[in-house]
Amino acid sequence: MTEPRTLSSAALVRLVAAREISTRIRDKSFIISSVVIILLIVGSIGFQVAINSGGAESRIGVVGDISSLRPALEAQGKAVAVDVTVVELDDDAAARSAVKDGDVDGALVDADTSSPRLVVQDSADGSLRAVVQGAVAQLSLSEQLARAGVSTLDVPEVAVSPLDPDSEQNGQRIVAAIIGVSLLYGLLILFGQFIAQGVVEEKSSRVVELLLATMRPWQLLAGKILGLGVLALGQMVVVIGVGVGGALAFDVVDVPGDIVGTAVSVVAWFVLGFAFYASIFAVAASLVSRQEDLGTVLMPTTLVLVVALVIGIQAAGDPGGTLATVTSYVPGLSPLVMPVRQAAGDVALWEIPLAVVLMLIATALIVRLGGRVYAGALLRTSGKTKLREALTAGRA
Repeated sequence: MTEPRTLSSAALVRLVAAREISTRIRDKSFIISSVVIILLIVGSIGFQVAINSGGAESRIGVVGDISSLRPALEAQGKAVAVDVTVVELDDDAAARSAVKDGDVDGALVDADTSSPRLVVQDSADGSLRAVVQGAVAQLSLSEQLARAGVSTLDVPEVAVSPLDPDSEQNGQRIVAAIIGVSLLYGLLILFGQFIAQGVVEEKSSRVVELLLATMRPWQLLAGKILGLGVLALGQMVVVIGVGVGGALAFDVVDVPGDIVGTAVSVVAWFVLGFAFYASIFAVAASLVSRQEDLGTVLMPTTLVLVVALVIGIQAAGDPGGTLATVTSYVPGLSPLVMPVRQAAGDVALWEIPLAVVLMLIATALIVRLGGRVYAGALLRTSGKTKLREALTAGRA
């Protein structure tokens, strides 16, 4: 009779991770959150497309030859950000009929005389009046100059010299970063709750006693973090992929490379942030045995995340300020602050590696210390366990 094969630590961690993924991927809250987030992203893209394509348009009818008036009307429309369509009409009666039927917004009659008229239904709005008046004035001036023997005017073109030519692109990157860190915040809260609820469920149902009979506490903790981390990362990649893909497909952004770079930065910081906060959520949840008590032990970590989100959004307005600069190095705050500063382009090359190293050190300490607390509190299934007691038990 062969002896049962002993699984390695890596195999045990993979088993726990697979169990967490299979359990949570069927969870209604996970499915609903994924659908809601994707719908919000798609809705935001649709809103931006509607705004970008919502430029003013105007259909202007002209009685008679439109060969000279068409370019003049279109040029005036461009000057006032109005997309002008010129329609040729046969006579005054046709002009009145077109206006009455709504085929044109206004009809220009007797344009080649000294008394041109603009026929409208009720009144002419400012843009319509400006386009027609400007075009008629331009043609009249050209005719008068021609009669005076002046064929052309040498009018210099005014060159535009912006003080900050990259401000629009920077703004798009910052907006993308804010959306990204907001998504990062939401997923950290959501999956932190998943981990915490799973720990309490296992403690209250005594399932944890069976699990710890075959594996060590740190293996169980590592499997939970790995499984839900993979699931959370997959969800974030899908959501960001939909957002970036939609923005590029519908030409919502002007600098595709910068937006993709910002998205990659947010995903990378999410990986660091998840490892840090997932450990804290799991350790905090191990101190209680009822779902009703979760709120009290998770509140401090949740507040830290809220503070990090607020500072990250504030960093968009002042990325080089003292608050944004200092907090972008602080472990726990840096995942939601540094991506915004990176998007604003106000980060030196050495700052990012420094923030990453500090975050990795802090995560290693949290995992090491938290593993002891987790091990000491996991089998205490009656009431709340004090942090000192759990730490002492974990050391023993």
